Amino acid sequence: MLEPNFKQYKPYFELLDQLFEIERKLENIEELNSIARNLNKMKDIFETNLFSSSTSSEIGFTYHNPIGESYNETRLDLEASIAGNSTENLIIKEVIKPIIRYKSGGSTLIARKGVVVVESKK
Repeated sequence: MLEPNFKQYKPYFELLDQLFEIERKLENIEELNSIARNLNKMKDIFETNLFSSSTSSEIGFTYHNPIGESYNETRLDLEASIAGNSTENLIIKEVIKPIIRYKSGGSTLIARKGVVVVESKK
């Protein structure tokens, strides 16, 4: 599979960033069922229906929130800023931008790295 030029999809990435931000803000609201349903429908459009046609396999974008995951310098899907003095046992404490992946059939590529703040476990 040839790697697409993901720069052309920047407006889609901005929309996905906004979905991510809404999802984060909803975590603090108690009755979010109806809003969450709309968000899930919008995410599904990006993942399976945005670029699909009758002649192609499913093509789309997904995003991943890596909050709470371990971090080390070998991760290729993130750009990280380290908070604090220690660089051992790092964990993702804040996600500024989620990881966006391009999906085509059964394959995925990193379309845009996530931007995170990491900190040592205490």
